[in-house]
Amino acid sequence: MADATTSSLHIDAPPDRVMAVIADFGSYPEWTDQITDVEIIDPGTGERARQVKFSMNAGAIKDTYTLDYDWAADDRSVSWTLVKGGIQKAQDGSYDLVPDGDGTVVTYRLSVEVNFPMIGMLRRKAEKVIIDAALKGLKRRVEQG
Repeated sequence: MADATTSSLHIDAPPDRVMAVIADFGSYPEWTDQITDVEIIDPGTGERARQVKFSMNAGAIKDTYTLDYDWAADDRSVSWTLVKGGIQKAQDGSYDLVPDGDGTVVTYRLSVEVNFPMIGMLRRKAEKVIIDAALKGLKRRVEQG
């Protein structure tokens, strides 16, 4: 994942509880401000979907896109790549979970390319806003149980 934006946050919960929220795609519209609809395209095995379609509304930017997920065997990380997008031509991301005392440090990496010209500095700023909002929403959702 070259040229990705990265941020980390401590969540007061064990990694398995954090990963359970990350894997519960159906609940994303409840705790992520920009995701309006989710459809599991390929349910994969167990509780870990392989391919998911999202509808996003971030004010001036709206998109529908499908991501392909790769779950680590130890359930401490998940990565994804864009299968199909409207305004996106590439998206690579990951969540990495590291136990930290009674909690978990979650690191989110994201790289997005869109189908229109965008200065690198603006793209990284947009990625940072997305990451920060997602991490804060994830923290709220996990810690509220």
